[in-house]
Amino acid sequence: MSAQTRNFVKMHGLGNDFVIFDGRRDGFALEPAAAAAVADRHFGVGCDQVITLLPSARADLYMRIQNPDGSEAGACGNATRCVANLIFDADGGERMTIETKNGVLPCRREADGRITVDMGAPKLEWREIPLARAMDTLDVEFTIQSPAGFTLAAPVAVNMGNPHAVFFVANADAIDLAAVGPMIEHDPLFPERVNVSVAEVKNRELIRLRVWERGAGITLACGSAACAVTVAATRRGIIDGHATVIMDGGALDMRWAEDGHVLMTGPAALSFRGAWALHGGGR
Repeated sequence: MSAQTRNFVKMHGLGNDFVIFDGRRDGFALEPAAAAAVADRHFGVGCDQVITLLPSARADLYMRIQNPDGSEAGACGNATRCVANLIFDADGGERMTIETKNGVLPCRREADGRITVDMGAPKLEWREIPLARAMDTLDVEFTIQSPAGFTLAAPVAVNMGNPHAVFFVANADAIDLAAVGPMIEHDPLFPERVNVSVAEVKNRELIRLRVWERGAGITLACGSAACAVTVAATRRGIIDGHATVIMDGGALDMRWAEDGHVLMTGPAALSFRGAWALHGGGR
């Protein structure tokens, strides 16, 4: 690595892709504009989130998550699996802890090579989402009509380190998420913006899920959204606390365990390694 470049690793979890920098030795950090430049798919490396590994006094490392618009996210399940897989491959071992803005997440490698992450307990009170006013998060008083004329209404609100609005629909693939996603993300009801999920329950053990991520747009997979839909469907009585969640990029096995924590199991893959030319905004 020269003074003008910074090494990175490109990884993905079910197509949800990340550029990962290691700042554990020198505290390397990217300003929001620099993170957005890295994430740009035309002029940068291209990714759904930029990840920086930093030292932690509470866990094996701290994971900073920046969206393509430079804003920070509190949690990312797919990125957590990728980072755990990266560290397991580099250092050996099958268990570790990763600190995020949402807390410390225990991770382990399963016998089949997949990674399980304990994503913690969901937050379900309206102030914890947060919502702009008091209401029942199991049946949020919200209705929106898309430019194409379809209506989404009465989502379940869940916070899994970031806010989620889960809409249960008859056909998830029929929803024009690119049109309605940004409308919901920026609605005043969600003062910190919101991740938008449309979920189709196939049966009590299978859910089809599509996601518009806050600050990122449509992604092939979203681990925290898979957690949120598992919690939301269980609260609605549609599933029995566990399900396979099928997203555009593939499947995650999800469980809302008896201790209240949500467990996510899925793959992580290395795409390539490279070096990013620093043009300012990195330190």
